[in-house]
Amino acid sequence: MEAPPENAGVRPAPVGGGLMAPATQLERCVTGIEGLDNILSGGIPRGNMVLVAGSVGTGKTTLCLEFLVRGAERGERSLFLSVTEASDKLIQNLSTFEFFRAELVTNGSLVFVDLPVLYDRLGLEHEELTEEEIGILIRTIRDLVRQLGVKRLVLDSLTSVGYRIRRDERIRDFMLRLGLELSDAGCTALLVSEIGPTPSRYSLHGVEEAIVDGVILLWNARRQGDILRVLQIIKMRGTSHSQAQYVVELTPIGLLMAPHLKGGQGEGQ
Repeated sequence: MEAPPENAGVRPAPVGGGLMAPATQLERCVTGIEGLDNILSGGIPRGNMVLVAGSVGTGKTTLCLEFLVRGAERGERSLFLSVTEASDKLIQNLSTFEFFRAELVTNGSLVFVDLPVLYDRLGLEHEELTEEEIGILIRTIRDLVRQLGVKRLVLDSLTSVGYRIRRDERIRDFMLRLGLELSDAGCTALLVSEIGPTPSRYSLHGVEEAIVDGVILLWNARRQGDILRVLQIIKMRGTSHSQAQYVVELTPIGLLMAPHLKGGQGEGQ
């Protein structure tokens, strides 16, 4: 099986009384990824917290990094919180893309923070974070966003943070509080969610997708022996959006998207 379940229990969330907000009602955070902005009617509503869900090798981190780089180019300070991969390695990987300029890092427009280092500095040593420690983590991220004037944030990955929070009610509280702080600061956030190749939900706990404002799903499909990366917007509060599937190609100039033409030998559904 290559494509996800038809809805996997999640439907696009309506805004206020079950009516979808007009496409022009909210300020947009233009992602800078042309195809993605097109299917989102101009971009992600400013202040939204969005889950970027997918299995390994589907392009989650690359999409998020381009989102930050394009923002930094537009004068929006961007912050990447990395849990599993060192910042130096991320920057080295970024340097292979033509859209990346090293001066964005040196001039502070694009900031990388290694969350494990932050854990150590904050003394968050417990394998399972206590409620107090979760509060410390949220306040630290909030202070970083406010002090630096961050307008775009990526957490890679929410799944890894969830392993240290563990309990459903605590991950729910963490996300509600974090989302409120980021929204108040006018910061648009992408949270990477690592899922298996045949998902029944979009996150580790299954509560995350209900809390976030949007879900962008990536998966691998097969067509005539080839592996295709496919993207679909599952939900996005505050905007109309396409629900079609799109093939994603990772190129030196960034992500390119085209409609996914279904059919063909060996394609999974």
